[in-house]
Amino acid sequence: MFIRDKQHTVTNSVRDARRQSGLTQDELAMKVQATRQTIIAIEKGNYVPSVLLALKIARVLQQNVEEIFSYEKI
Repeated sequence: MFIRDKQHTVTNSVRDARRQSGLTQDELAMKVQATRQTIIAIEKGNYVPSVLLALKIARVLQQNVEEIFSYEKI
């Protein structure tokens, strides 16, 4: 999913990576010490996580953070 301002876009593939890992939203949330609502918001593109949370998500999903989160100038 994505978040946009007038000049930039942040996209992520958390949902796809989570599903490939066989984790539920609750399981991922527990592993990264977040709430399920936070994971839902990230997956929908309504929330850009902190650097720390993005790194935790990437580690749990066994990917580099750049494979899951992308920042692009429009």
